[in-house]
Amino acid sequence: MGECQHLTKYDDRKNKSVNKIYTQKELVAQRKIWKQGHQKVVFTNGVFDILHRGHVEYLNAAKKMGDILVVGINTNESVQRIKGIKRPIVDEQDRVYIISQLMCVNAVCLFSEDTPLQLITALVPDILVKGADYSLENIVGKNIVEQSGGEVKTITLTPGRSSSNIIEIIVQRFCGDGK
Repeated sequence: MGECQHLTKYDDRKNKSVNKIYTQKELVAQRKIWKQGHQKVVFTNGVFDILHRGHVEYLNAAKKMGDILVVGINTNESVQRIKGIKRPIVDEQDRVYIISQLMCVNAVCLFSEDTPLQLITALVPDILVKGADYSLENIVGKNIVEQSGGEVKTITLTPGRSSSNIIEIIVQRFCGDGK
């Protein structure tokens, strides 16, 4: 699609002072304002299916790298293509709303592609961040950010914390032998 999805549910467009949920077009316009204010924009992305400590620690670390933290979130359809038809567990509108409520997050935008390349190309963040499970060479958008004078970094992930681990615990506890 190339355009961040507009949310209708849970999207309080009347209260702009606290709204952090943007379409791609709105985000690009806001990026110009941040740039004029010499604010360093950090971008990261992910599914953020079942929010856990690892997500929060990761996002807090990303925020410390700049002034503004923008989080791209995969749509339901994108997640299904990447992780299979049983995912996501949590709907995209709920995931966007939850992430937007974190104090460290300044802006959230859904993207429907398998990677955030189109969003990164439109936004051109100062810093692009992914978890250290990615090698720098394989981070989508690396060339765009570096060619514009930006940086690409990784953050060490919290060991043993993932949505997949939580799903596995639930399956073991509630679908196993019934104890």
